[in-house]
Amino acid sequence: VISVNKCYVPGQLLVTDSECLTYLLEEWIVLKYLLYMIICIILLWCSIAVFSSIVPLCIMLFIYLSALFLLIYQRTHKLNGPYYSDAWNDVRLILSTIWDGFARFWHGYELHGTENLPDGPGLIIYYHGAIPIDYLYFLTRLFVLKRRFCYSLADDFLFKFPGDLFCIRALAAMMNIIRNTKEGGLNVLKKGHLLGISPGGVREALFSDESYKLVWHKRTGFAQLAVDAKVPIIPMYTQNVREGFRVFGRTILSRWLYEYVRWPVLPPYGGFPVKFRTYIGEPIPYDPNVTAVELAIKTKAALRSLIQKHQQIPGNICDALKERFHKEKKG
Repeated sequence: VISVNKCYVPGQLLVTDSECLTYLLEEWIVLKYLLYMIICIILLWCSIAVFSSIVPLCIMLFIYLSALFLLIYQRTHKLNGPYYSDAWNDVRLILSTIWDGFARFWHGYELHGTENLPDGPGLIIYYHGAIPIDYLYFLTRLFVLKRRFCYSLADDFLFKFPGDLFCIRALAAMMNIIRNTKEGGLNVLKKGHLLGISPGGVREALFSDESYKLVWHKRTGFAQLAVDAKVPIIPMYTQNVREGFRVFGRTILSRWLYEYVRWPVLPPYGGFPVKFRTYIGEPIPYDPNVTAVELAIKTKAALRSLIQKHQQIPGNICDALKERFHKEKKG
């Protein structure tokens, strides 16, 4: 008679040693793979976190390098005079081509609706992403395609940015970015140029989200500017701009802090290579019978309609990444 050693497995009858060993081995394999999955998930999230912080910093570095290139070009070619003059068009084209190449490579950037831009002056009203790199893409693509530049009104904090050493303000001036004043904007429009404004500005950049809500409050200054200059308003928005970059830490406290200091207090993250498509909507013509308040409401409705037509709401990063593999959309 051959004796068989037995062991006890909870919830089961007595089993042989070999069966017990097999059971324990299976349990160990399950735990091993579970541990591997946990480690992989942790590494994945760490990689995303590192990627999300590095890309915005790389873009900032790219901006500084562009400013440094401008400074070197200015010194070597002995350029002087105002940055908006044609004397700067060669270096403007070089930098625009570089940035346009980056836009094509990283975000598969497309620009639609340039036929809606008037030949003369016009006020472009656009949605402000967490980082308005899409607007920079628009400026550079427009100059590469049409040799035409669009002036821009920027928040005052940009001109307080510590960048004199690397010629940041010179770069902004060459890109025709000017202080946000009514007089400056009116002067640009009366000279027959395009002018870009984001009524939401930094507030919209920080406190809008993947629902693409417009954070304008009761701003009507842009509409009054269009009325005074007697120019059309052209709505503009970039598809998936919120999936490319987002901000961290939107809370009631951070909102209060921003309203108090008026500086971008929340850190951006992302830089995901999602598909960017900028859509320029049909212009809203000047009408002397429409007040600034009515025009502001009309503009807001037109921009919302443009967003709803082209944007998946709420936005999704994975779907925006898949857009890179789709054919170019028209309209």
